[in-house]
Amino acid sequence: MASTKWAAHPAPGRKTSPAASAGAKAGSIKIETRKIPGASRGADVIVTVHYVRSKGIDDFVTNVHAADPLQLIETERKGVAGAFVKDLAKRMEIPAQRMFDILGVPKATAEKKVATGELLSGNGGRAALGMARLLGMANEIVENSTAPEAKDFDTARWLGQWLEKPQPALGGRKPSELIDTPTGLDVVARLLGAIESGAYQ
Repeated sequence: MASTKWAAHPAPGRKTSPAASAGAKAGSIKIETRKIPGASRGADVIVTVHYVRSKGIDDFVTNVHAADPLQLIETERKGVAGAFVKDLAKRMEIPAQRMFDILGVPKATAEKKVATGELLSGNGGRAALGMARLLGMANEIVENSTAPEAKDFDTARWLGQWLEKPQPALGGRKPSELIDTPTGLDVVARLLGAIESGAYQ
C-alpha cells in the first residue's frame, strides 16, 4: 500500500478509526429475521441489511462490510433502498445519471424508487450492494494504511475517481464498466484488493 498514491481529501463527517469500525461490526447492523420453511424450532435466519438514510452512507457501508454471506444473499434478493443509489452518487461525487448507468438502472426507474421509498431489486439492486461492498473494502484499505495521508482521506471520493479511470489490469477498461454483473464485480473487487497487497500499482 505504501506505493499507492493517495491524495488527501477530507471526508465530511466521516470517522474511520479501527475502534469505531469494530463497534459498528459488533452490533449496529439493522436486520430482519424470518423462519425458514420446514426448519427446526429456533432456526431463524438473519436476512437483510437496511439502508437507514438518517444514518448516512458510511453507516450502511460499514454494516454491509460486516455482514455475513447469508445477510448479503438475502439483501441481494430483496434489494436496497432506491435512495441509497442517489445518496451514494453524491457521497462519491459521481453524477446521479452516471451512477444509474454504472449500475445498469434506467433513470426513470431509479427516480421512481427514490420518490416512492421502494427497494431497488434485480441486477440494479445487486450492483448497488456491490458498490457498497467495494466502498467497504476501500475503507478497510485506508484504515489499514500507515501513510500519513490516510488519516483524513476521503475514500468515497477516491473510489468514485478510481472506478472511472482506465486500468491496465483490465485491458484499459474502466472498473465502472464491469460492476453491473456479478463476475465483473468480482474482477473489480480483486483488483481493488490487489492495491493493499501491493500486487497492483
